[in-house]
Amino acid sequence: MAEATATGTDTGTSTDIVRKSMDKKHLALHDPELSSIDVDAAKLAEMGYSQELERNFSKWSLLGICFALTNSWFGISASLVTGISSGGPIVTVYGIIIVTLINGCVAVSLAELISAFPNSGGQYFWASVLAPAEWSNVLAYYTGFIGYAGSIFTCASVAVSIGTSLMGMIQINNPELTIERWMVFIAYQLFNFVAYLFNCYGKTLPAVGNFFLYVSLVSFVTITITVLAKASPKREPKFVFANFVNNTGWESGGIAFIVGLINPNWSFSCLDSATHLAEEVPKPERNIPFAIMGTIAIGFVTSFSYAIAMFFSMQDLDELVNTPTWTPIMALYLQATNSIRLTTFLEFLICFTGLGCQIACHTWQARLCWSFARDRGLPGSRYWAQVHPKMGIPFYAHTMSCVVVGILGLLYIGSTTAFNSMVTACIVLLYISYSIPVILLLKKGRNNIKHGPFWLGGFGHFCNYVLLIWTAFTLVMYSFPYAKPVTAGSMNYVSVVYAVTFAIIAIYWVARGKRTFRSREEREGVASTIPVPL
Repeated sequence: MAEATATGTDTGTSTDIVRKSMDKKHLALHDPELSSIDVDAAKLAEMGYSQELERNFSKWSLLGICFALTNSWFGISASLVTGISSGGPIVTVYGIIIVTLINGCVAVSLAELISAFPNSGGQYFWASVLAPAEWSNVLAYYTGFIGYAGSIFTCASVAVSIGTSLMGMIQINNPELTIERWMVFIAYQLFNFVAYLFNCYGKTLPAVGNFFLYVSLVSFVTITITVLAKASPKREPKFVFANFVNNTGWESGGIAFIVGLINPNWSFSCLDSATHLAEEVPKPERNIPFAIMGTIAIGFVTSFSYAIAMFFSMQDLDELVNTPTWTPIMALYLQATNSIRLTTFLEFLICFTGLGCQIACHTWQARLCWSFARDRGLPGSRYWAQVHPKMGIPFYAHTMSCVVVGILGLLYIGSTTAFNSMVTACIVLLYISYSIPVILLLKKGRNNIKHGPFWLGGFGHFCNYVLLIWTAFTLVMYSFPYAKPVTAGSMNYVSVVYAVTFAIIAIYWVARGKRTFRSREEREGVASTIPVPL
């Protein structure tokens, strides 16, 4: 009984409780008069989980949170210098097309799985139900921990991006100021804390998601039109669509291009975010695929048009790379507008959009942490698996994760190179967490599971293989050094990040995880005893 309480379930003890619970689930699933929320709770109970969070999100507020996190055009702004140095405009322009097509396949794969298995655990839950019995626990555990690590690293990367943006605005208005890493670190902690506070009020999060969706789109339109209107002269089309710049030191232009793909790829990462809100939205099997595919569509339109507009307005590439603001996109705004005040306002829009991204990041990692802790996958799971009775959110998981993100900021103080390697690692770790359940799906047979309403048949099968090939590709190619000749400052330490991450995961599994992690059999054993609210 103690074990069940720690995971937020009520196993019950009497035959009457079991019978009544089963009757409720039967009615909820078959009576059309009952609300979809009751049906959702019944489906969740069949998976072995109680309905602990309120389903406050709508289809559109879910899309708002999902896009606020991915926010592709903001990602292009934040990581612009990587693309400029590793291919110039064309690596970003064509890279967006390539990455959109590939991540469209990733999105289809995730959407199919969440439609079939709508659970906040996302990847690790899918791995658990798809794996052979003897491998279910270990594969689910590794998938969950890898995905959680990716979410934490992503939160840290966004905090640095908007922290740098804030310091850039200060520096451009105070040219005598020389930015130091500790200044960015303080701004990092400020944004981390503000995003933490926003996420402490669960009932307001849907409205926050809607608000920042509009903030992002309005900021995108405002910046794009303003920069294009003010920039003069405009660059010729050849500069935007055919100008290749290789400042990486790599003799191979292909390697330089691949290294530069990290920029647009980062802008389309975190597509699993909506899946971890499966227990906070009605009809998740339909609404979450809508949010995932909508994020890809909006992300492509905004990032592609934004990138083209910015490159047509760019005047001096070297000035962007060497800007004292540490914010290349702001240097581009200044080149286009020739006004410090207008540039500051445009960068403020970027920074405010980034705050929405950070808030969505914390929503994502808190739910992932909570759901994984619910199955006792983390040290201290009995604390992180609790839902705060008044706030209505996984408050303790949220707090712990934000503290971890704050601590990771110390890595930025020690070495920006190591921190950048962690940012690269977050992309690949997330792909790995997506790939494990997809491999298991293919091994089990796509037609050997009950399909959800979002199922694309042969095309979905093709998308699964694209995801697996791309994961293998990024695991190898994104490990290459960012530039040559390779020095301690230019080395890509992403392999070290992988090694440390996997070592921590393996050590905890051996030391404790394999004995405490809640198995598929244990969930199935209590599924029929969970009361369904009517």
